[in-house]
Amino acid sequence: MVLDQEIKAQLNQYLGLMEGDVLIKVSAGDDQVSQEMLALTDAIASMTSRIRIEKADLPRTPSFSVSRPGEDTGIVFAGVPLGHEFTSLILALLQVSGRAPKVEQEVIDRIKNVQGEYRFETYISLSCHNCPDVVQALNLMSVLNPGISHTMIDGAAFKAEVESKNIMAVPSVFLNGEFFSGGRMTIDEILDKIGMKRDDSALFNKEPFDVLVVGGGPAGASAAIYAARKGIRTGIVADRFGGQVVDTLGIENFIGVKYTEGPKLAASLEEHVKEYNVDIMKLQRAKRLEKAGELVEVELENGAVLKSKTVILSTGARWRNIDVPGEEEFKNKGVAYCPHCDGPLYAGKRVAVVGGGNSGVEAAIDLAGIASHVTLLSSSELKADAVLQNRLYSLSNVTVLKNVQTKEVTGTDKVNGISYIDRETGAEKHVELEGVFVQIGLIPNTEWLGSNIERSSAGEILVDKRGATSLPGVFAGGDCTDSPFNQIVISMGSGATAALSAFDYLIRN
Repeated sequence: MVLDQEIKAQLNQYLGLMEGDVLIKVSAGDDQVSQEMLALTDAIASMTSRIRIEKADLPRTPSFSVSRPGEDTGIVFAGVPLGHEFTSLILALLQVSGRAPKVEQEVIDRIKNVQGEYRFETYISLSCHNCPDVVQALNLMSVLNPGISHTMIDGAAFKAEVESKNIMAVPSVFLNGEFFSGGRMTIDEILDKIGMKRDDSALFNKEPFDVLVVGGGPAGASAAIYAARKGIRTGIVADRFGGQVVDTLGIENFIGVKYTEGPKLAASLEEHVKEYNVDIMKLQRAKRLEKAGELVEVELENGAVLKSKTVILSTGARWRNIDVPGEEEFKNKGVAYCPHCDGPLYAGKRVAVVGGGNSGVEAAIDLAGIASHVTLLSSSELKADAVLQNRLYSLSNVTVLKNVQTKEVTGTDKVNGISYIDRETGAEKHVELEGVFVQIGLIPNTEWLGSNIERSSAGEILVDKRGATSLPGVFAGGDCTDSPFNQIVISMGSGATAALSAFDYLIRN
């Protein structure tokens, strides 16, 4: 393995930030992955005198641990952490060396107060853009608390282990040998799940805001920044920053930025909001909104009621389900929603993609390079761009089924097939396979609004050109509205429009 000059330059820059010595213990065999791992660790060690390597007998081969000399900080990489996990390796080296992590002191205190032994293992794929968040969170917890350890396991390097544990989606986290959680998680969510919850008592005594933003995606972040810049009391309440952006891999149409990735942009959104005097309330979900005299009340799921003179709704959207028998039962057991993350687990297997738009066709194209065969099911004629359709039809291991209705995802302990109805003949048919990827668009996160805000039949909040909703003082922007297009740059613009309109409303009222 040879690191290219660009990566070496980045490495030199980061390794120069190390504050103490680090010991890398390596357990390697004669296999190719072991040789790649040795080449990587040797290359890193050759670039700084602060890193020393020694051979060791670790539970998995190939793997290596990262620790301080004379200590065991409990971080292990089983496999070669390149791709999206390269950043996880760099952060582990820096944090183990003593460099302070960029997290709130309150979070650090909660981690240090965890009592007991927590042995975490995370199964990942190097193409998964959600996995590093979990890996980096658990690594950090291992650095700060000696009772916590974490091993990142590349599923491609440990296929037998993945098969034996029936892992069909990444990231999959195990705690002390038992399944803990699947999918992307923040460090706050992990701490909540092990009983170290954030103190929410302050939420019950908040003074009324001038502008309260509900939702932390591109629209919400934009709205919060524009409102805060007006010098008015601004709050933002969100389940997580980034919203749907976090689940997006490559972003090439964000004007002024040639290329970025969802998690990176989401982190930038939060960082930018924190530059302003905004009251940030994370890991919170709203469950009720109504007008109470001159103020608008937003009740959270924990029972706290936030009050504000104006509210901006930017709750975004989520993946739409096909809502057929078997879909819910087999989530993470063969039913998946991210071909980039989970695709590598289906190497050499038969899969289906449900959806004939750009997302569905792109997923089928990507999976065709991994799976033995891909069946694409579309409820109508394909709606994807012509260039994508041409590429799809050029692939020999893809079958396209148009004008079909998905009826059921079948299986026992995991997916073994999918049943569909041919709309033209009415005939029911079944395809044997091991995985189903759902790609049928988005549904707005607006159910909690009830009848207080006027919405379309699809659940989208109806807004005028100023972002105003049917309830005076309440504005909305982004993918939760009836905007004809769901794009990051459009969401940011609509969030800014909503904030400026809210400020104008405050002046006039």
